[in-house]
Amino acid sequence: MTRDHGRASLVPLAVPCGLPPPGGDAHPGAALPLAPPMAAAVQAEAPAPDAPFPAWLTRPQVFRRAWQRGREAPPGPALKAGRIWPEGPGALPESLQRVQRIAQTPIAFQELDITDGAALRKLFSTHRFSAVMHFAGLKAVGESVRRPLEYYNVNLTGTIRLLEAMEAYSVRNIVFSSSATVYGDPQYLPLDEKHPVGGCTNPYGKSKYFIEEMIQDLCKAEKGWNAILLRYFNPIGAHESGMIGEDPQGIPNNLMPYVAQVAVGRQEFLSVFGNDYETADGTGIRDYIHVVDLAKGHIAALKKLKENCGCKIYNLGTGTGYSVLQMVQAMEKASGREIKYKITGRREGDVAACYANPELAERELGWKAAFGLDKMCEDLWRWQLQNPTGYSKN
Repeated sequence: MTRDHGRASLVPLAVPCGLPPPGGDAHPGAALPLAPPMAAAVQAEAPAPDAPFPAWLTRPQVFRRAWQRGREAPPGPALKAGRIWPEGPGALPESLQRVQRIAQTPIAFQELDITDGAALRKLFSTHRFSAVMHFAGLKAVGESVRRPLEYYNVNLTGTIRLLEAMEAYSVRNIVFSSSATVYGDPQYLPLDEKHPVGGCTNPYGKSKYFIEEMIQDLCKAEKGWNAILLRYFNPIGAHESGMIGEDPQGIPNNLMPYVAQVAVGRQEFLSVFGNDYETADGTGIRDYIHVVDLAKGHIAALKKLKENCGCKIYNLGTGTGYSVLQMVQAMEKASGREIKYKITGRREGDVAACYANPELAERELGWKAAFGLDKMCEDLWRWQLQNPTGYSKN
């Protein structure tokens, strides 16, 4: 996970994925552009193709030579457009230091802006990848309504620059972080992948829809491209160690980080946007998925790319919807604390209910969400309680 700075960033973080190189002796790592202006690259030995998640992420032989050098991260040339972190854990942001401790694997980290095409090309010229996981972008529904041009510039321009760099260096496998917002106001529930898309209710959702269209058009026009578009529902929770979790900067834009901050005392109360929807208690219903289940979905997607699958689309959700007030009650149960809230007006761009039919992902990816609501809230609370101010020491 990465910290949410409220701005788009690129973090190509590479993990071994075992994908065949696009030609020549490419390094079997995967570039993972995460989220906001950051980028990182990790080189690692390829895992066994059938290694279960997350075993091969923690194998000590990965970066064997790096560990022998005193746990220094793999060296690499500095880019003019950003920073490279060739030193040990102390040189990394706190979040990535913790990832290193959990995974027992050094991470090379590089920061750059996803809209900077020259910097992206330099990144691809100095590191060799066989796949990209693209998470970089702005992601708040309400903010997108207030600042649409910024969302279109970062999300669309950034993706175009990334795809251009990938094509230039023959990296033609991508997993894209899309969203259930592409479905717009649901015509039926649960939502399956055949539901019409494009009737989005906010610029954030529209940007995701446009990117899906770009990638699908590219796969049709250019032979050799493979893409998996993962339509997330609502990721929550944290790593069960409590060491890494969501750390929004400023006022959280998403429900559960805000609820957790109310529980820990960082926020006074939760504002519930509307209680007049056509739902059981009048508040909006969403499909919440544990972030670890979501991560496992990406591993399944990487494996699918090895089949030269073309362009595929999958929902990542649990198939169960919960209302805002049900989520508040679940967090009160997990924390043992009262969570105060006030009802306010509806927020522009929201829909009444949205939850997934995830059966296609189970059939074709062999993936299914394993964790329920109690686990999601317990892990989120453990993270928040152990890190009341997030990654900050103050």
